[in-house]
Amino acid sequence: MAMIRHSFDEDVNQVLFEGNSYVKKVILNRPQKLNCLNHHMVSEMTKKLKAYEIDPGVKVVVLKGNGKAFCAGGDVVELYICTVAGHWSYAASSYKKNLFLDYVVATYGKPVVALIHGIVMGSGAGLSMHAAFKIVTENTAFAMPETSIGHFVDVGASYFLSRLPGFLGEYLGLTGTKIRGPDMVACGLATHFVLSKDLHLLESALDEVTSSDTSKISKVIRIYEHKPDVKQDGVYSRLEIINKCFSRKTAEEILSSLESEAGNRAEKWVLEAIKSMKAASPISLKISLKSIREGRTQSLDQCLARDYNICCHIMRRTVSIDYFEGTRAMILDKENTPPKWEPARLELVSDEMVGRYFSRVDEDDWESLQLPPRSNSVNMRRPKL
Repeated sequence: MAMIRHSFDEDVNQVLFEGNSYVKKVILNRPQKLNCLNHHMVSEMTKKLKAYEIDPGVKVVVLKGNGKAFCAGGDVVELYICTVAGHWSYAASSYKKNLFLDYVVATYGKPVVALIHGIVMGSGAGLSMHAAFKIVTENTAFAMPETSIGHFVDVGASYFLSRLPGFLGEYLGLTGTKIRGPDMVACGLATHFVLSKDLHLLESALDEVTSSDTSKISKVIRIYEHKPDVKQDGVYSRLEIINKCFSRKTAEEILSSLESEAGNRAEKWVLEAIKSMKAASPISLKISLKSIREGRTQSLDQCLARDYNICCHIMRRTVSIDYFEGTRAMILDKENTPPKWEPARLELVSDEMVGRYFSRVDEDDWESLQLPPRSNSVNMRRPKL
């Protein structure tokens, strides 16, 4: 019971709202939990962002996190407890609000600057990757590790991952591989690289902004921008092999191709990719692959609507209980034994099983995610960098 009380503790200081009349700051303030987003934080941020958007005096919104993480994801424990303690639709309702927050950031009528210092994963990526300006440092670490707990790459990841060079999005989504700030800039996940020692100077400079003009904001950022040190063994050095393996049609073929590469060259990253995929939920891998592939030709609102569909099926256990098994084993119990996935192997996951996650939920009172049109968006056009 103590864990449940702690999970639902609505501390008003979990998000701080600061700034001046022109620049508003939204600061994630749950450092002991790596700023993982819970229902209360999402609700508070959505309410404030909507108020700032209609305030003519506000010109820019800055997103940041206190502590060593920007945001390590959503509060998985809260979602798990919400589902097992009540009807699955309660968790789905909370998840819907998270998706709407991501949509608000992506379609915001004023520039949003995300200062992404430290860990950024899952819902933290969903919050920041949709901002107009995405500032990273040498200490930024990005990953989408959802398949390791029986979930899938969501919060609009099928939109932003599918638009990376080649098949890098499939690689990041299926393996949960962590990449650093320099590689994020190189592949397009981030817009600017700033040394961590200069981040407070940039933040202070942004405090002086009095205009929503993205070119003027870019000019301020460029003063502190630093050329990222892209390592020779980073993701771009792997892109040829990544494209060769992750362009395959199925998850089985991707894994088989990686194993063939491992036979030819025992490179560490290839072995780690194989290990990660073999440890992940087979059905989660297939859902994630299908979602990323569909996202390539879809708009963000279509991707978010699909995320909601899939999550509802996961919460109601339409096909598999892997999310609950993965959360129990990897996060709650933290056992030394791996989760017992069902189905246990990729070849046992049929196309029909996967397809059910992308279908309408068969309940009379269920409604798909309907996102309102927001044509007044800065982010619908790329800012001048």
